[in-house]
Amino acid sequence: MSGRRVTLNIDRLVLRGVDPLNQRALVDGLKAELSRVLADPATQLNIQQSRNTPVLRLGQMPVEPGLAGARKFGGGLARAIVKGGRP
Repeated sequence: MSGRRVTLNIDRLVLRGVDPLNQRALVDGLKAELSRVLADPATQLNIQQSRNTPVLRLGQMPVEPGLAGARKFGGGLARAIVKGGRP
């Protein structure tokens, strides 16, 4: 399974209620965690088949204040995306 390529396209990310100053930190946390989770061989086994999910609604997820909270939220968002929408 090593060397497999995973492509994830996020056409639009709506960040309602996120302070504009924290949006970059959230996106950075999202990217970093997606890279980490998708590089895991166990995750790769679980996502062998292509899935097209036009809209992924996650419901409410808690957001802690500040840059660290935004990065943490981005990481949780990445894990929920890989699970298919279950935070």
